Amino acid sequence: MREIPPQDVNIQDVFWSKRLEINASRAIFHQWQMLEASGCIDNFRIAAGEKEGLRQGWYFADSDATKWLDAASRIERNHHDERLTILINDFIRLLKKAQCPDGYLFTYNQIHFPGCRWVNLQIEHELYCHGHFIEAGVSHYEATQRQDLLGAARLAADLLIRHFLDAEPSQTPGHEEVEIALLRLWQVTGYDPYRELADHFLEGRGRTHFFGLSLIRQFANNGQREKQVGRERDKYQKEHSGKIEDRVPAANKAVKPPFSLARFYASALSGDYFQQNRPIREQKIPVGHAVRFGYLETAAAMHLQFHPDDELLTSMQSIWERMVARRMDVTGGLGALPDLEGFGSDYELAPETAYNETCAALASLLWNWQLTTLTGSAKYSDLFEWQLYNAALVGMGWQGDTYLYNNPTLCRGGINRQAWYAIPCCPSNLSRIFADLGKYIFSYDEKNIWVHQYIGYETPLISPPGLQIKMETGFPWQGRVKLIFTLPLAQEFTLRLRIPSWVGNAVILVNGIQQEFTLQPGHSGESTASGVDPQRAIYLPMARKWSSGDVLELDLEMPIQVRLPNPKVKAVRGRGAVTRGPLVYCLESSDNPNVDLFGSKIVQGGLKAVEEANLFDGITRLIGKTSEGQELIFIPYALWGNRGPSQMNVWVKIAENQEM
Repeated sequence: MREIPPQDVNIQDVFWSKRLEINASRAIFHQWQMLEASGCIDNFRIAAGEKEGLRQGWYFADSDATKWLDAASRIERNHHDERLTILINDFIRLLKKAQCPDGYLFTYNQIHFPGCRWVNLQIEHELYCHGHFIEAGVSHYEATQRQDLLGAARLAADLLIRHFLDAEPSQTPGHEEVEIALLRLWQVTGYDPYRELADHFLEGRGRTHFFGLSLIRQFANNGQREKQVGRERDKYQKEHSGKIEDRVPAANKAVKPPFSLARFYASALSGDYFQQNRPIREQKIPVGHAVRFGYLETAAAMHLQFHPDDELLTSMQSIWERMVARRMDVTGGLGALPDLEGFGSDYELAPETAYNETCAALASLLWNWQLTTLTGSAKYSDLFEWQLYNAALVGMGWQGDTYLYNNPTLCRGGINRQAWYAIPCCPSNLSRIFADLGKYIFSYDEKNIWVHQYIGYETPLISPPGLQIKMETGFPWQGRVKLIFTLPLAQEFTLRLRIPSWVGNAVILVNGIQQEFTLQPGHSGESTASGVDPQRAIYLPMARKWSSGDVLELDLEMPIQVRLPNPKVKAVRGRGAVTRGPLVYCLESSDNPNVDLFGSKIVQGGLKAVEEANLFDGITRLIGKTSEGQELIFIPYALWGNRGPSQMNVWVKIAENQEM
């Protein structure tokens, strides 16, 4: 399949246009303000010699700023704003000044350990930071065709080639991401060593002998370095006669299960946490840090786009199926465990301690998109939709200036949307995915057009020549879709419509005439842990000679469903999750002030959908009753927490004799 550049897709959508406007006009500027307030941008000014002061934040804080630049560049591509252009240009100037002449840019070492490089690669995110810097360069070039930031990114990538192309497996990055960056850089430059280094990093994983001992040494060295940084901080404060306040906000809160920290260390020392447990073709189970995992799989799938490898693809499909069947939450959230920020055991999905980091969902979106275009299988674009509307969208507040880092499916209080975090990796990651939303709607080849997502848009297609498609849709509230075709001459091609896994029934009309077809859902396999099964989705082929003015109407029934977990998921036995269409719903105390969200039992038969025009610019709520006759009001999970501190529950108890 071929992608459509996102700048060629004009999104005009009842739901997403508002979200994208907030992303471009508010969220991206709020993020910059928070980066300034937390000292992250000042770190580059200190490294560039423009300012004196204490470096702020974690050693990987550089990535938060360059990821912002990546997101800003993608936004600027479609939503030009002179204020944003000025910020982008000023920051590029600063980055180039802070960058060493040979391309190195990592303010933690430049400020605290001048001349020291490439130490503790499993822990300190040095290559990860360079990866986000390189991605920013690629995104800025794609948006503007300017070479200034791309040149700085290439300088950094060339440095990595000189140092790592022939390095031992122990020199692979601890936090994957640079592989994606190098492959993107190769795609825009055609310079093969960038691809070769990405492949080298992919192939090096899981090949370090005595990995645990090596990691222990790195933990010890990292601890010594942090003590030195602490001594420098104390000295600076004494010399400047007074306490210097830490500008970094508090860390996100999470409810932790027993032995959470011990499980992190066990996972780290075994190599699981870093996906260093075995070579990539031998990895069959999703393990470790969920964001790292998603970035690794995305890079491997990108590699397969240009270098087919049946063994690697089979391994990847197997690990995807294991993830969906046994290690994915009902929202599509990934990563059951705090501290580890990653996967637990099979069927370990405790709702209150579920971590489900926003960035893990975003990494999975990238991976599923690559798998969609690789295989043409609807299950991957179906999971993309589910995670987009639930596990990803929940991460950004309705007004674009508050965020959630971890996303449990039960909250008794204490987990609230915040303006910023000690580790603010999610906000700009959300912004760059949202800015690229247009590229994920459909793709094509010479004889086929695949419709992956039902989002309103208007766009020209390259093939067939002169074809334009306009989509109108009421998603995610209504399942009605209209496609309007404009083309100079009648053309034969096959339109492949994704019929979602959640659909009840589907009706298709072409020019007002109902089409006959048989729905044959895809293979569902074993009962999934969460009750969500994207493998039931299919692409329905509509082959005909299409003419200008043709109109296809698709009506997808959106039944209210109570998803029952696999019986092996002990934490939510006797409970179900309420869904409608692509949305997971939840109970929030804001709507149910006199109801026990965690103990009340729902009667399934009475659930109904009700439009609410005065809430969040118009949503569909679900109304039900408890076994005691109390009213229950459900809102989309992605919107919870937008009205102040609250309690929330997705997995509700089911009244006896009501199980489906």
